[in-house]
Amino acid sequence: MSRYAAARKGYVRPMQGWWRRDPFFMRYMIREVTAFAVLAYAIILVVGVVRLAQGEVAFNGWLAALRSPGSILLHIVLLVSMIEHARSWFEIMPKTMPMMIVGGERVEGSTIMRTGWAASAAVTVLVVAIAWWARS
Repeated sequence: MSRYAAARKGYVRPMQGWWRRDPFFMRYMIREVTAFAVLAYAIILVVGVVRLAQGEVAFNGWLAALRSPGSILLHIVLLVSMIEHARSWFEIMPKTMPMMIVGGERVEGSTIMRTGWAASAAVTVLVVAIAWWARS
């Protein structure tokens, strides 16, 4: 290759590990990876619905699989990932929403985050209460 051809090639910026160079991008990538936990749990629930449609024996087999030590460990990892996913989602919420004005003043980002967490906690309590009631 001639030296002129090498000069025309231009600068190619290395992309490997770009996200590890900045803490902002590290948090961004962690947030994106936690979306796979949401996907994994959605798949687990869909499999449960399919097993339920297949009958009592298939559903009981699915429940037995959920009680295995590996499944319990997986669910703990998924829970931690989902909590991180929710935390980052509520952290981003004030930045992505249109500006909210209440009583002539702008609503603070921390208020929006706390409201998101409160709504999430309320829905969780409601779902647990419905499940407890349905179990009785």
